[in-house]
Amino acid sequence: MASNILVLGIGNVLWADEGFGVRCVEQLAHQFVFPDNVRLLDGGTQGLYLLPFLEEADILVVFDAVDYGLAPGTMKIVEGDEVPAFLGAKKMSLHQTGFQEVIATAQLMGYCPEQLLLIGCQPEELEDYGGGLRPIVAGQIGAAIEIALGHLAAWGVRPTPGQGDLSLLADVSIRRDAYEGGRPDEDKACRTGDDRFFPESA
Repeated sequence: MASNILVLGIGNVLWADEGFGVRCVEQLAHQFVFPDNVRLLDGGTQGLYLLPFLEEADILVVFDAVDYGLAPGTMKIVEGDEVPAFLGAKKMSLHQTGFQEVIATAQLMGYCPEQLLLIGCQPEELEDYGGGLRPIVAGQIGAAIEIALGHLAAWGVRPTPGQGDLSLLADVSIRRDAYEGGRPDEDKACRTGDDRFFPESA
């Protein structure tokens, strides 16, 4: 019987490179059709709401932006028991601590996937609300997908080219093309906060 595999992208697309993991899963779903035992999921920042998906999985592949303290765009692959530690090694945002808790809870309840794989990328910019991926990070999406496909092949999964199942992705309005393409220029949208509340002297 084939293993159930969950391919999960986590992160907050509203904060620039934080969206790396979500964008990886999004592109993977647009490029490949997977067999029924593989599920692609935009996990966003859902935290413990992801537990039912982990319960059904034997293998978990996670794409994420992780601050390893390395040069922006650096990829790092972590497997097995080291995955939870790396997810929280240097906290960037609430979603990382939240996903550590998801894995810990799944382990406590006895249904954490047997195999864990983290495909992480060092972010360049996180303090740009409404911003998209920086080029150096966006440029690693293809490499991250190739890494995932290599591991999936080792597990007997060989997808076919084409648009796959998009049902577990975010709404089309915040997928990468629409989200990044629809952002106003800096002279039309404040990058640091709501200018209606700034003092006149600022």
